[in-house]
Amino acid sequence: MRCVLVTAIAMLMWCSSGWAQRPSDAEASALIARSRQKAHDYAASLPDFVATEIIHRYTGSEAVKGFWSPTDTLTIQLRYFQHKEDHKLTLIDGKPTRQTFETLEGTIGSGEFGTTLGAVFDAASQTSFHWQSWKNLRKRRVAVFEYVVNGPHSRYRLGTTADGRTVEADVTFHGVLEIDAETGEVLHLEYAADHIPEALHLRYAGTTVDYDFADIGGREYLLPAHSQTEMRGPAESMKNIVEFRDYHKFAADSTVDFGPAK
Repeated sequence: MRCVLVTAIAMLMWCSSGWAQRPSDAEASALIARSRQKAHDYAASLPDFVATEIIHRYTGSEAVKGFWSPTDTLTIQLRYFQHKEDHKLTLIDGKPTRQTFETLEGTIGSGEFGTTLGAVFDAASQTSFHWQSWKNLRKRRVAVFEYVVNGPHSRYRLGTTADGRTVEADVTFHGVLEIDAETGEVLHLEYAADHIPEALHLRYAGTTVDYDFADIGGREYLLPAHSQTEMRGPAESMKNIVEFRDYHKFAADSTVDFGPAK
């Protein structure tokens, strides 16, 4: 009995040291290369589908940090067809609306379905990656990397809309990737803008996206499950908390059950 206990303790110590051990530069580069290939193939691998996107929008004040006041809740029919996203606004605060998605003011995010990942891993972006740590995420061993996209290589376009006027600018950005060590798939993505032009009236703009598996047509796909975007201006801040629900295969007669808005 004592031998079994000693062996178990030895195995635990070995596993713990393995988790703490920093990968070699070659191992880290190999994992990034595998993840880059996954990101390159991601959008093309997705089937045509329909889903429900629920956006809870909040406003805050720089004078009272940490307090967020609900603005509205948007219910959107999300269609992914021939590798392109289409958004149709259907409800505002649970009530039908004739307003279109394109005319919405305030904070609206996009890029969860591979666009941002593609930009991070695109060789033309010349992204620099730095390994940070190991962690356990949903029973998976995950490698945490920080990354930076500098200068003219960035494809991150940041925009603000108010009073019917939109101002946009391409900005550099940095963030965090949490990569499944076995498959190379990105399970968590963070990105935040750097050197934001004064014309956008923003001090901070950042987004996090969590990916999880969802069934579409009897097959599991890694898809956005939740995201959060926060923008802070000199006087006012905005935050979106987004849920992606009810993924199912797109067909000519597809319908979406939006359920109760929250």
